[in-house]
Amino acid sequence: MIRLALAFALTALPAWAEISATDIIGREVVLDAPAQHIVLGEGRHMAVLGLLHDDPVSLVAGWRLDKALDPPTLAAYRAKFPAIDAIAPVGSGNRDISVESIIALQPDLVVLSQMDVGDPGMETARSQIEAAGIPVAYVDFFAKPLENSIPSLRLLGKLTGAEARAEEFAAFYDAHLTTIRERLEGADRPSVFFHVHAAPVGCCSTVGTGVFHDFITTAGGRNIGQDAVKGVLGNVSLEYLIGADPDFYVATGGAHMAARGGLVLGSGVDATQAQDSFDTLIAAPGLSSLRAVEEGHAAGVWHLFNDSPVHVALIEYLAKTFHPDLFADLDPAKTLAEIETRFSPVQVPGTWWVTADQ
Repeated sequence: MIRLALAFALTALPAWAEISATDIIGREVVLDAPAQHIVLGEGRHMAVLGLLHDDPVSLVAGWRLDKALDPPTLAAYRAKFPAIDAIAPVGSGNRDISVESIIALQPDLVVLSQMDVGDPGMETARSQIEAAGIPVAYVDFFAKPLENSIPSLRLLGKLTGAEARAEEFAAFYDAHLTTIRERLEGADRPSVFFHVHAAPVGCCSTVGTGVFHDFITTAGGRNIGQDAVKGVLGNVSLEYLIGADPDFYVATGGAHMAARGGLVLGSGVDATQAQDSFDTLIAAPGLSSLRAVEEGHAAGVWHLFNDSPVHVALIEYLAKTFHPDLFADLDPAKTLAEIETRFSPVQVPGTWWVTADQ
């Protein structure tokens, strides 16, 4: 009778089956149970975990400070989750990570970025971490955002016991992109120049492949930077830009551009500061003479949309900018607000896009 009661008690206890998933680069990741003690290879992926969990901070034991949360977003998380200050740093510089610090934390999962793949130092670090019995999973919200963001979110959902939440966001994301793609069928594609980290002097850094190129294409534009830049990022001269005569000029910026007198917008930036910085930018010699600027086809957007599935709101904004007649009813600000209220545990004030002050 005692044995029978003990057996019944054991079967009544919650039990996790082994979790097996394939990461974004095709490697199998096996966990004994949903991860609850994670090390993030990119600190700003805390906000991605926040799309899946009401308290993502409680799941994170360590993070690499390179590519950290931007200060206003970090402040919002700190205000709601003071325990964020207890997260241990496990590296600071680009592609720098401390294996010893990670092993000392005894995490049940380390999440790295596809950008880490192929780096000799990171490959050595990964092999040492796995040799210590710690699983490593790769995600990607940056290199191929349209291809990899939702699979990466689903991967994190499965590995952290949040599959239902991941599917809910995936459905939301896919529905918004489907609307854009269906309406753009057969539409002409205007030429677009993306001026990244934009400042009035030192023009012009732009994008070739991946990241913002994917956003431009999905939003119904044609990225002229792809013709001039090999790889993700490169520079062209102001003379090249003027000669290319794009239909649309789009600048990216953030608080980090204030020191260079560039485009300042994004988290923690008020509308007046963003507007003033954009007006100064497009008044610069050369830029002011662009047909796109003269015709009011110029806009500025927050650069840090580039490493999170929240980029779906940016794609909506670009689609509406490039094709106002097709997307008159589209409200990207409403989409962003819904993401914050429905999925994110924190709300961060800011200005995310701007056009010329008419």
